[in-house]
Amino acid sequence: MSARWAATLVLGFATAASLALSAPAVVETVVPPPPPPVAAEPPTAEELAARIVPAVVTLTATDGWTGVAGTGIVLTPDGLVLTNHHVVSGADEITAVSAATGLSYDVAVNGYDRAHDIAVVQLGSAQDLPVATLADTNPLLVGTAVTAFGNADGGGVVVAAPGTIVATGRNVVVRDSADGSRHRLTGMLQSDAAIRPGDSGGPLVDEFGAVVGVNTAGAVGEDPADTATAPEAYAVPISAAMRVVDQIRSGTSGGTVHVGATPLLGVTVTTVREDGENRGAEVLWVSFDSPADAAGLDIGDVITSFDGKPVGSHGDLETLLMAHAPGDSVRIGWHDRTGAPQTASVTVEAGPAR
Repeated sequence: MSARWAATLVLGFATAASLALSAPAVVETVVPPPPPPVAAEPPTAEELAARIVPAVVTLTATDGWTGVAGTGIVLTPDGLVLTNHHVVSGADEITAVSAATGLSYDVAVNGYDRAHDIAVVQLGSAQDLPVATLADTNPLLVGTAVTAFGNADGGGVVVAAPGTIVATGRNVVVRDSADGSRHRLTGMLQSDAAIRPGDSGGPLVDEFGAVVGVNTAGAVGEDPADTATAPEAYAVPISAAMRVVDQIRSGTSGGTVHVGATPLLGVTVTTVREDGENRGAEVLWVSFDSPADAAGLDIGDVITSFDGKPVGSHGDLETLLMAHAPGDSVRIGWHDRTGAPQTASVTVEAGPAR
């Protein structure tokens, strides 16, 4: 569902008036135009899978005792992989298995964009992997045949789900199946491919196997055989995803894109609202032996400043924190549960992608 992206040359000929009448006539040979090109036949479902599956990896991201299954699209032979942010968010350990080689790789997160649900990861020691073919920037039309590929239901096997483009440029609110949080995604491709949990991050391809989108969210029945409700699936257009990839590869954080290791403060917070206004970020949880713990923050405290800048909401704190790198020392201000103002210096640590 990617919504992506001739001049006539007129030549003038002058007649030479000085040509003698006795000059030999010029015989012009007329060459018939070549026949029109024959339209390429799209591959069969089996041929399409043979093209796509080798350029896919299955992902497993774990956080303690919990885990999330997902999919990735191989962009380079040395293992640069495109996936969804929500697949790797909060993970302490991520592994990938190449559908082409069957080999398992450790995974490092290079960067991500929470707002567009895109992440770029690197497979350790990967080489000579097949890479995906990306679609050009021509607009994708409603009714175009597409197929979603992914690690359906976390089974570790890449499965195809055919469908068609239903709409482009859709804005949707999606729920993370891992933690229940909700996110608004914009400019999405909508298809009726029956994607499943675990397909996130996998390729949505056109009938010739070019990647047009990154599978991100779906709404299907619990029973795949139940066709009473039409499948509803959404994908990030590949052009939008590649803009994030290019920024991450440039090494430049900015906007909603974070590059490199994620800074960790060690608190869970929520926005405090009083009289219709945001008043700060209330601490709901402090991780043991974290920078916040060392600074003396406690449950019920309200963070009001970070690095000299005001904090009115949990979003403010997240934005200010993400502007720093692990190892940075910053000043944090808060009111404790009695209302007394407190300040302390904290050194943020490296944590999982968030």
